[in-house]
Amino acid sequence: MQAIKSDLQKMIKTKLPGVGLCLAAAIPAWLLGQLFPIVGGPVFAILLGMCAAPFLKKTTVFKAGVTFTSKKILQYAVILLGFGMNLSVILETGAQSLPIILATVTTSLVIAFLLHKVLHIPGKISTLVGVGSSICGGSAIAATAPVIDADDEEVAQSISVIFFFNILAAVLFPLLGTALGFSTASGDAFGVFAGTAVNDTSSVTAAAATWDSMFGLGSATLDKAVTVKLTRTLAIIPITLALAFHRTRKAEAGSEKIKLRKIFPFFILYFILAAVITTAALNMGVPAAFFTPFKTLSKFFIVMAMCAIGLHTDLVKLIKTGGKPLLLGFCCWAGITGVSLLMQRVMGIW
Repeated sequence: MQAIKSDLQKMIKTKLPGVGLCLAAAIPAWLLGQLFPIVGGPVFAILLGMCAAPFLKKTTVFKAGVTFTSKKILQYAVILLGFGMNLSVILETGAQSLPIILATVTTSLVIAFLLHKVLHIPGKISTLVGVGSSICGGSAIAATAPVIDADDEEVAQSISVIFFFNILAAVLFPLLGTALGFSTASGDAFGVFAGTAVNDTSSVTAAAATWDSMFGLGSATLDKAVTVKLTRTLAIIPITLALAFHRTRKAEAGSEKIKLRKIFPFFILYFILAAVITTAALNMGVPAAFFTPFKTLSKFFIVMAMCAIGLHTDLVKLIKTGGKPLLLGFCCWAGITGVSLLMQRVMGIW
């Protein structure tokens, strides 16, 4: 008992300074994200971390806590994300968009794989950008990074690429929808488009809300887009599990000893459990507002983790190596947009 107490005290002593630093940086990043939702707290957090990194490079007292935040707290954020999932509603209303989601996710992953081979882009960055573009931006990157053992600079690079195209989508997609002749009497077509073709939740909501305000649709487009986006989020489950199995097989082929249970994304199982608990509770009459604090805490944990990732990132190196990942992100983004529009046309949604 005394030994356990001693280990706990030691862990708190070594990790608390770094966790506290990330917490302190996350608060202003979170507030800035609330003021400028099109940018979002995670991006402000990475930028704050990058700006502070040069001043803390020789300071070791924060290292253990910052690493803990960028790895473990990031996983806790994904688990809590499950409390935003009502699986019964998603399955009921997401059926229309499921073929489009499957097509866009496949397109992005294939493009990422091909450009990884052709342009010799590092495999982990290609995976993170492909998954982030196709599923749900920062949340998908957060779930995938620990499974493929991506380092903080690779995560920061990927988040930066996703952020850039998020901003473009939020600004340009309402204009594109108007030019393409999407129905202005209903939010269905644009809601499906935003939910399947925009990377991150913040930009999905920004684009959908803009469409609602442009044509006086209340929250019809936003509701549709968010439901489609949550359906996309479920793709985290098979993707991370497949990556874990692939990493194990690749290690075995190279005679490297990696046991699946050591890299298996158990936090994804907890994510599923959280979604099941939420669904069961809502079906039993528990109000949805009960789960709001869990979802808010999930978002805040992601902001904290992005602060930690920023603190581990070399900004100069990030800029110097950013060309190919940016091209990869553009190709994934363009491919997803084109396939989403093509599938909607084929299915008669617009």
